[in-house]
Amino acid sequence: MRVGVPSEIKVHEYRVGLTPGAVREYVARGHQVVVQSGAGAGIMATDDAYRAAGAEIASTAAEIFAGCDMIVKVKEPQPSEWVQLRPDQLLFTYLHLAPDPEQAKGLIASGCTAIAYETVTDDKGTLPLLAPMSEVAGRLAIEAAGEAMRRSEGGAGILLGGVPGVPAGRVCVIGGGVVGTHAARMAVGLGAEVTIVDRSIPRLRELDELFQGRVRTRYSTLETIDHEISIADAVVGAVLIPGASAPKLVTRAMLKHMKPGSVLVDVAIDQGGCFETSKATTHAEPTYVVDGIIHYCVANMPGAVPQTSAAALNNATLPYGLALADKGVGALHALSETGRGLLAGLNVHKGKVTSKAVADSLNLEFVAPETALAA
Repeated sequence: MRVGVPSEIKVHEYRVGLTPGAVREYVARGHQVVVQSGAGAGIMATDDAYRAAGAEIASTAAEIFAGCDMIVKVKEPQPSEWVQLRPDQLLFTYLHLAPDPEQAKGLIASGCTAIAYETVTDDKGTLPLLAPMSEVAGRLAIEAAGEAMRRSEGGAGILLGGVPGVPAGRVCVIGGGVVGTHAARMAVGLGAEVTIVDRSIPRLRELDELFQGRVRTRYSTLETIDHEISIADAVVGAVLIPGASAPKLVTRAMLKHMKPGSVLVDVAIDQGGCFETSKATTHAEPTYVVDGIIHYCVANMPGAVPQTSAAALNNATLPYGLALADKGVGALHALSETGRGLLAGLNVHKGKVTSKAVADSLNLEFVAPETALAA
């Protein structure tokens, strides 16, 4: 198969769909890989490094979209990209369609087969291609909160870890999944007082064991969230409903109970955000203020550390990408764990929406993936 890797064009996105090491794996399996010139600049990978791995170098993204059977990206296709997709072409990338009806319409109109990293599953029902970026984003969330809390950035001027004789900052993490766990780990490491709020009592037990009493755990109710954000200096939104829009757990009315200059970091912003006042921002302008509360809602947080995040992402996506390159759409019919996982990742196929969560979020007709593939 001919596999194409265009440069990412989202604002301040420095990751790349395939690293030179991943390209070498594809080439070793007999596939042709075409990489846009400069695509690896964000991870310090030169065109020569890609050539050494066996890739061809294309001057423009248009050459890649026109001449390749599968497109491998990191972020969702932008308008100038989805119009270049065509029927019988595979797209393998993060999509986050639930809050993005225009992209969904573009993919439907293209007729392509779009597989979303964020809904691919493993045999345990977890999300192996989302997990590494959730780990990165969770850790970055605390760094972002710490910076936004500085007085020079408009924050209250509190050091998360405090110093001897001065209280540490308080961090509330809403959601005890991968993002929340890694955010809590970073915050605890800095010496902050940390509370994790979640609706799963078994998960709260696991977290209590994991952190050995170094974090407080609380069952999530409206009252709990309202209280915890009122005493927090930083709140990390880390909730996830796979493929669907994130629930709005903090309303604008609740902001009035928060301390002036405190910070909300919405890691769920790719799925629409879990705070009512959230709107996507960029690394160029990461924050804004609503009712005296600083909001950090960067939609591609891991793009800020591309060498780490691109390597972690490629480690996770490689077996799935190779399966698609080897078998095309047939990889989704396979009875293997990889095949079942890819089938769960299928969001759009030949003009049909094949993810129920996406269809429900956008009020579109849902066609079961097995049915769509059989048509």
